[in-house]
Order: sequence, then C-alpha cells, then structure tokens
Amino acid sequence: MKRIGVLAVQGAFIEHCHRLKDMGFDAVELRNHTDAAQDLDGLVLPGGESTVQSKLLNELGMFDPLRAKITDGTPVLGTCAGLILLAHKVENGNGSGLERATTTSRVPITSFASLPVTVVRNAYGRQLGSFHATGVLHSSGSSGSSEEVSIPMTFIRAPHISDIGDGVDTIASLADGTPVAVQYKNQIGITFHPELDDDQQLYSLFASML
Repeated sequence: MKRIGVLAVQGAFIEHCHRLKDMGFDAVELRNHTDAAQDLDGLVLPGGESTVQSKLLNELGMFDPLRAKITDGTPVLGTCAGLILLAHKVENGNGSGLERATTTSRVPITSFASLPVTVVRNAYGRQLGSFHATGVLHSSGSSGSSEEVSIPMTFIRAPHISDIGDGVDTIASLADGTPVAVQYKNQIGITFHPELDDDQQLYSLFASML
C-alpha cells in the first residue's frame, strides 16, 4: 500500500486524509521532524494559513526533510496554502477580489520555492469572497489527444497564479482561462480545494504519479 504523507500542523488536512484513504492509500499525518523524515511515496500540502504553516515547518524541524523529498522527486500535491508553500515567488494581494486586487509587499514566508510560479495570496478576497465555480480540467485522452472536461472548484481565500515559468503546464482553468491548477515535474499546485468536492480527477492525476 502506497504511503502518502499529509502535512498536519494546521489547515484542512483531515479532508485530504479521508479522500486518500477512500482511494486505498495509507494517509500518514505529518506533525514533527520524525514524521517528515520517514519514507513516503507521496506528499500532500493542504490549504490553511501559509504563514502559520511556514513558521511551524521551520520550528518543528520539518522544512528540510520535506524539501529534500520534493527535490528528490517525491510526487507532491499542494492545495491553496500548499501551492503557496511550493511557489518560487509569493506576493501579497490586497484582498479586494481578483478584478481589483493589486500586489503589495512580499509576504515574509519561507517557501520550498520548487514550483516555478508566482502566486498572489488572498487575490480573490477574504473569507466572504469565497465562491464555487465549474472550471475546465485539461487532460490527455486515450489516443494522446488533448481533452477538456468540467470540474467543480471551491475557492476559499484563494491565491492567484499570476505568472507561470518554463516547463509548467496549466492543467485546470476557470471559464475565462485563468489558471487555477498547474503541474511541474513531480509537483501539482492547485489554488482551490479539491478535497471539498466529490470530483476525484485531480486526485487520480496525483495517484498516477506515484
């Protein structure tokens, strides 16, 4: 049975554990250095407060062993705050909604900086700005051709992917083309919360990388 480590210091990790267990995986909650240093087949970084998670990763001695796993090619799924922890560059939005958001100062956060994207925190607004939408998942069909299928998306204080670097593929977008999920080598970064919807397509993509 594949063992998937789920960062469990803060945030929506329980929902991810439930989804992984339903898929037949051993979901292991990671709470300290010993947990983070163990052998794992995959890694999930959940949504939550990215600044808090970043602080705890360092205080609990988890940052370096998890960064080593990501660098060594362990498949990782980062959602919302998890995407922020993966991003090369993190900027702070003004929380006024995507249409009116402006970038302010850089957030004092230590990220793994392993995913070549720029992410703006709270770009869609605060908690009251949360919303649900139906977007598009870009996938490859059995013949290798590109396919687009609908996918539900729940956004809660979501970040925005403002810049995508070389080698990064957009794997899901809103109807207007705004990228909301990307893949780079062994990493999948998602701005929304797939663990809160019944759709399993992104989890299946992650599972295919294990």
